[in-house]
Amino acid sequence: MMNTTKLYQTDRYLTEWEATITSVTHEKDTLLLTLDRTAFFPEGGGQSCDLGMIGAYEVIDVQEKDGVVYHTAKAAGIIDAADIADAAGTPDTANAGDAAGGIADAVPAFPTQPNPGDTVSCKLDWGRRFDNMQRHCGEHILSGVFYQLFGGVNRGFHMGTDYMTIDISLEENPGITEITYEDALKAELAANEVIWSDAPVTVMAFETREEAEKMPLRKALAFDEDITIVSVGSVENAADCVACCGTHPSSAGQVGLIKVFKVENYKGMFRIYFEAGQRALKDYAKKHDILTQLSNQYSSSVEDFPEKLRTQEEKLASLKDELFHIKKALIENECIKLEELLAHNDDASIAYPVKQLSLPDVFNMAKRYMGKCKQLIMLYSQADTSYVLVSSGKPDCGALVKEYASFYKGKGGGNKVSARAIFSCKEDADLFAGLIQKHLR
Repeated sequence: MMNTTKLYQTDRYLTEWEATITSVTHEKDTLLLTLDRTAFFPEGGGQSCDLGMIGAYEVIDVQEKDGVVYHTAKAAGIIDAADIADAAGTPDTANAGDAAGGIADAVPAFPTQPNPGDTVSCKLDWGRRFDNMQRHCGEHILSGVFYQLFGGVNRGFHMGTDYMTIDISLEENPGITEITYEDALKAELAANEVIWSDAPVTVMAFETREEAEKMPLRKALAFDEDITIVSVGSVENAADCVACCGTHPSSAGQVGLIKVFKVENYKGMFRIYFEAGQRALKDYAKKHDILTQLSNQYSSSVEDFPEKLRTQEEKLASLKDELFHIKKALIENECIKLEELLAHNDDASIAYPVKQLSLPDVFNMAKRYMGKCKQLIMLYSQADTSYVLVSSGKPDCGALVKEYASFYKGKGGGNKVSARAIFSCKEDADLFAGLIQKHLR
């Protein structure tokens, strides 16, 4: 198969063109199409592929192999051309025109099977293309700055949905061993200064390594021929210069903005999280809205919000400490009342309500009696539909829950000295407790 002519290499702003289909493969719900020429960029170099339309077929993936670009398109709804002819030539001549017209009307929604040799009009999704151009060029600029400022070499690049990452290896300058967030912010400012200068972005093709290596490359070449070099700024004073097969805007100003989010250690390198272009602007807008809403909620300006929040957190911590001691005193008081009840009650089991405590508090109270009390104690919070059972091990709390909770659609479990029975309503929980008391009585 002949190599595909890659129009995106010579015109990054081409969005509509004519092409001839050179092959078609039908695979379940998709078509695999090749064209004599294409502006659809295939996935590669850390950049996602272009999407769009080939005739009436929606392109959902683009890949390249051995110089040929393969376009995967949706095949749902495709009808065979013979079906149109059969419908148009129906024996019922009175309705033949209507039938043919009906099929013809449906053709835009239900395209016919494409064939090699067909000429098709192609159109790519420009919003997606420009988004990729902004982000990829932003990565070039930021990587170039890290190289110039810190001797950091980009050893990994990923364009994710919510952010991009580059993995910077500090191997060119032995005197620098760490990239801090403050360092990353310095790089961010320098990268945006390149954008504000609207430096030209040029793409140059070289047939040999020797020719390409005359350029001020920040990274050694990995191949020997058909080399494409992307340079930001003049060759004599380039902000970045590196081999790349992706698509880029014609000037740095079109990137718009670069914003670094965070820095983390990663396999002996430093992973930089960032965003560029319209995505960086959208991220800023989202976070600005969140911060403004929180500031308004705390009756504060955005500038004073951190101090206001710190003050509120101190008050909350004080209240939590106060609540802890109040609960501790309340549990102690309930334990005294329970122990007085146990001392004057010979029943085999006692159901004891704890009115003002939550279930976790009830568990804390129960810990005092696990494996120690002579009687079965069934503690419950009136705000919950659970019973916490504790005993010396006789009777077996876990066995009681396992045997009787299901009578009232309950569930739960535990061990000999403690168990929990959970019910959907308070009535069922109380019936369970009553049954246990009858059983032990």
